[in-house]
Amino acid sequence: SSYETAREIYAEHGVELTVAQWQTRIGTHGPHWLADLEAEIGPLSDREALTERRRLAHQERLLAEQALPGVAAFTTRAVDAGLVLAVASSSSAAWVSDHLERLGLLDRFAAISTSEGGVPAKPEPDVYRRALEAIGVDATEAAAFEDSPNGIAAAKAAELFCVAVPNRMTAGLDLTAADVIVESFLDIDLEHLGLRR
Repeated sequence: SSYETAREIYAEHGVELTVAQWQTRIGTHGPHWLADLEAEIGPLSDREALTERRRLAHQERLLAEQALPGVAAFTTRAVDAGLVLAVASSSSAAWVSDHLERLGLLDRFAAISTSEGGVPAKPEPDVYRRALEAIGVDATEAAAFEDSPNGIAAAKAAELFCVAVPNRMTAGLDLTAADVIVESFLDIDLEHLGLRR
């Protein structure tokens, strides 16, 4: 994961990068991931090399990642039920598209809205509002599926019903601002969420 590759680089410089420090970054943009390290030891002369090393290591780990349990089946059921799916992400469009394509899920999403081109990252609601506009759906007819406090805040600010589905990095965070919290996509029933058309 992003955290593991960054933690290894911090450790090489004698600094611990805690899970708690990393969790504040999940679902949003913030200071550069090396900022805490530089605050401890001063400016890094090899910052660009470290950034590239982390990017490559992170990419290698991502290629081994699979979709979370139930995601493939859930998105299939949703599309079969006539729902229009979109992604609202603080990551780049290329990053989102590449990973959805690798997982065989890209064709299930009608739109991808990201925080590029001056659009603020979550917890601001803009990526959700753009996603809703792109698929022509009102917030009252949609639901967001989120894994972090920043994402939940963005969804609620966009006036969406929000289902929290934590991942291994966010399972210990406070996700109670969501309307519903489930352990995995295996636990989501479209009819109970009122999402069937």
